[in-house]
Amino acid sequence: MIPQTSGYELTAAPLDFSVERSSSRRGLLAITGLLITGTLIAVGAAHTAVLLPQSVQLGVPPSLAGAFNAVGFDLHSGGVIAVLAAMFGCYVLAVGAAGQLSARAVLTAVAALHAVVLWAPPLISTDIFSYQAYARMGALYATNPYTHGPHAIFLDGLFPYLGAKWSYIPSVYGPLFTLFSYVLAPLSIAASVFAYKSIAALASLGLVALVWRCARLRGKDPVRAAAFVGLNPLLVIYGVGGGHNDLLMLLVMVGGLYAILSSRERLGGGLGMLAAGIKLTAGLTLPFALAAGGPRRGRGRRDLLLGAGIVAALTAVLSFGVFGSGSLDMLATVDKSQSEGGWQSIPGFVGNVLGSPTAGHIVGYSLAAVFVGICLWLLRRVWQGRTDWIDGAGWATVAMLVAASSLLPWYVAWALPLAALGRDRRLARAALVLTGVILGIQLLGLIPHGGSPL
Repeated sequence: MIPQTSGYELTAAPLDFSVERSSSRRGLLAITGLLITGTLIAVGAAHTAVLLPQSVQLGVPPSLAGAFNAVGFDLHSGGVIAVLAAMFGCYVLAVGAAGQLSARAVLTAVAALHAVVLWAPPLISTDIFSYQAYARMGALYATNPYTHGPHAIFLDGLFPYLGAKWSYIPSVYGPLFTLFSYVLAPLSIAASVFAYKSIAALASLGLVALVWRCARLRGKDPVRAAAFVGLNPLLVIYGVGGGHNDLLMLLVMVGGLYAILSSRERLGGGLGMLAAGIKLTAGLTLPFALAAGGPRRGRGRRDLLLGAGIVAALTAVLSFGVFGSGSLDMLATVDKSQSEGGWQSIPGFVGNVLGSPTAGHIVGYSLAAVFVGICLWLLRRVWQGRTDWIDGAGWATVAMLVAASSLLPWYVAWALPLAALGRDRRLARAALVLTGVILGIQLLGLIPHGGSPL
């Protein structure tokens, strides 16, 4: 007889973790350090060129400078390197000491860190302008964002804010997110920046709340899980600071995960597919949920497929109704973007250091083949009941990040909730190492002259 958990859980009942516990001095120092370093980044951003999107590095308009413009200062490249390195160190210490931290201390630190970054100018990436550009293309100019790049609206006042690399590239975002962005199309540039950053911040806080609830269902320490996700510097500084839609995608994806763990498979499957409609990356988790329980699981898998199928059908109808067959071009655009790569990725880093793009491509293709093999191997183990399905999805996500030819810092957020909820402690360590490696690559690029091979 199939157990009540329908193959999703390996423990009979969640453990009871007390949230009323005293905080250790080391843990409190760590989260204090996170707040100090995060505040330094937020306050100094408007006057520190390397913290701003390339399109405004020569002078950020007052409307985009954030709440700290009047008291800001220039951290310079060296200061940014030191602050972000210290922030990562504090994060590692905070996660390590989370078992001795109270829920109030961790959740207050998460909320405060998000708030201070929210009121900073847009950080590092120009994606937040691309979201608005694609929205204006469709909603105001009747131009399909899946068949044309933002150059189609080069007379719009938003166009100078876009990154040069993305001016001729159509949208790579899911049709549901693009349709949602149409609602924000009439906003001014400054209002849209604050809107997207607010959405990212609220989605991130909602993600932390869901991770907390999932952790309790999984019998894991919810305080540690919340700290692992909500205090990650790449998620907060790059993800929330840049207003990235990855956090909205993760909110919906983990909402589906929570529904599955609560034995509401139809809702879980629907939310999983909804997340993929925001950004395709979310689709990687669903096959592992389907594989859980192996051949013995029947109804749960059928419900999961039914929920996912209904949402997939509705998404397809909506997408074709609004974008026509142009939405199918998104897959080719994603493939092109990945094939062009970037120095931030592991294949791109190798190619740039060796001075050979060919070497980078060879590494990229090799890692892609390894990624496919790892996914198939993990799915088989989950089907056989030898690997927990969330662990399997987490390891597959880590493998995808390692293999990606275009790897941006906020992509690390994809692996964080799965690593926080996984039963394999090595998965959490891998996510920590990946955070450090990707941040380290970013910081190398900030070293004057020393980063020139990149």
